[in-house]
Amino acid sequence: MSKTIFVSNRLPVTIKKSETGFEYEKSIGGLATGLSGFHEKSNSVWVGWPGITLEESTEEDVHQITNTLQDEYKCLPVFMSEKDINQFYYGFCNETIWPLFHYFIDRTVYNEDLWESYKKVNQLFFDKIAPIIEPGDTLWIHDYQLMLLPEMVKKKFKDTKIGFFLHIPFPSFEIYRLLVWREEILRGLLGSDLIGFHTYDYVRHFLSSVRRILGYEHHLYQIAYEKRLINVEAFPMGIDYERFSKYYTTDQFQEEVEKFIHSSKGEKVVLSIDRLDYTKGIPERLKAIDQFLHDYPEYIENVRFHMIVAPSRVGVDSYDELRSEITELVSEINGKYGTVEWMPVWFYFQTFPQESLIALYRYSDVLLVTPLRDGMNLVSKEYIAARTDRKGM
Repeated sequence: MSKTIFVSNRLPVTIKKSETGFEYEKSIGGLATGLSGFHEKSNSVWVGWPGITLEESTEEDVHQITNTLQDEYKCLPVFMSEKDINQFYYGFCNETIWPLFHYFIDRTVYNEDLWESYKKVNQLFFDKIAPIIEPGDTLWIHDYQLMLLPEMVKKKFKDTKIGFFLHIPFPSFEIYRLLVWREEILRGLLGSDLIGFHTYDYVRHFLSSVRRILGYEHHLYQIAYEKRLINVEAFPMGIDYERFSKYYTTDQFQEEVEKFIHSSKGEKVVLSIDRLDYTKGIPERLKAIDQFLHDYPEYIENVRFHMIVAPSRVGVDSYDELRSEITELVSEINGKYGTVEWMPVWFYFQTFPQESLIALYRYSDVLLVTPLRDGMNLVSKEYIAARTDRKGM
């Protein structure tokens, strides 16, 4: 029986080492949430990094983790060393691809060693996938960490159908051409039979780069490449509408809402939810809040900004510096406009359970979504789904 092989940098299961062994917890949000239902119900296997390095694991640990993930979660782990993680993920993926694809040219790092690590890890994934591919199987590869993998698979398994989806923007040709390894990345992606992006802008940018760098024309979003037709389409990612729209009827939801109502004194509540990242425009938003309170002093003590920032890439210098900048701006605004009984910005550097987020959506009068660049922001969709009362903006 044919199966679907999901491939992503991280597995939908988080593993933590404790004194008694290993703890397994299903991941929440993003790709894990979006595909978990289909993965659990279908004949499929999910391949990815389990979140623990080889240095943290003995051979016995690797064997135990592999068996548990296969038997209980239908997952196949790809183990990497700490050096691989630092050079591949924190290095090439997040110092080269991430900033360039989000148009932050000044933050982009070009380093041959990081590129070699990127190729090495894509090969590690291929080596893990190759033994389990059977006739009739379909591969669904996800995101910018694995853009070389489709070509690797197609070279050996020509009849295997391969889909690839990019969860971040694909930049315009004028930006993409700055990438030293632009041709290798494009050829890697063209190993796919179907390439998906969030928007038609990203589709156009990709097709333009393929034409101007590799010389392949397209017709009706199809590229004729090495005796194959490759389809390129836009598939905007959605959310589980039912989860957000129906939760408000539960007793647990009412309890969550009561918490926020009791902490409020009738002010208008403006909410923002982001992951810590320079692409999200968080310092710029805080500066806008400062200007707003300066220009419209009548809103002092009449509006409250709840700013939730989920920790990300903790320990990376640039992200630690960003957090410090945000904290300083929050302190400045609260010091300038706050009173004994009122504080304009409530800053939370933490993750919230989904129940609390839905309650915040229902309780907030306004949601601010102001990224400088984003692939497809789902927070705005979640807010609209949660507002079955047709209020809020």
